[in-house]
Amino acid sequence: MQSTEVHKAINASDVADQAANVFIDEVVELQAKQDLVHVALTGGTVGILTLKHLAQHPRLHEIKLEKLHVWFGDERYVAGESSDRNSNQAREALLSHISIPELNIHEFPSTDSGLAVSQAAAEFERTLLEWFDASPAMDLMLLGMGPDGHVASLFPGHSYPDELIVFESNSPKPPAERISMSMRLINSSKRIVFVVSGIDKAEAVEQVHKNSECDLPAAKVSAVGQTLWIIDEAAGSAFWSC
Repeated sequence: MQSTEVHKAINASDVADQAANVFIDEVVELQAKQDLVHVALTGGTVGILTLKHLAQHPRLHEIKLEKLHVWFGDERYVAGESSDRNSNQAREALLSHISIPELNIHEFPSTDSGLAVSQAAAEFERTLLEWFDASPAMDLMLLGMGPDGHVASLFPGHSYPDELIVFESNSPKPPAERISMSMRLINSSKRIVFVVSGIDKAEAVEQVHKNSECDLPAAKVSAVGQTLWIIDEAAGSAFWSC
């Protein structure tokens, strides 16, 4: 059953702490019921902070890492070794500190592939489909939101093809080229956890949660099950003052 919850956090560290707890609880519970668990990670300051909290979590050892598959909501289409890549930041924050099989980490292509961004997106969609018997769906997705209300690399006012994996060639924030899970794929997730922090997000948070006609990408996110927003006091200042 679809549902939406909003949890209040004190600051970015509290957002990350709450999200890390939800992540551990959800993955451990799922692994008790199914063989493989697929999770999608997010970049951004609070997204990476969440991974740092996970790396230090006292219950991290309860996760069966050989049964956990890690994906990414989006990626900057730059060189493979670039520190701008979400996957490299995730490795530094968490993945390089745990014994997860490399085969279980599914990075988007980089410009090292020599492919145009459109070709790279299409190739990765084929890779995605190889790992799922039926329609691809994440069991758990961590998701951030930009000050403009964008999620992953899906930006306001931009249109994207009806694919599972889409590309952006004219991002309003650098770098211009990106690859992203589509809204269709995002919304196929069984559970989505938003991690949102900072006063610069306050207007978008208010619009998403108070304006029924809001057209921002973040307003279009709805998991198959629960969509959980963890918002700190600064990001929720306009929302909670209404």
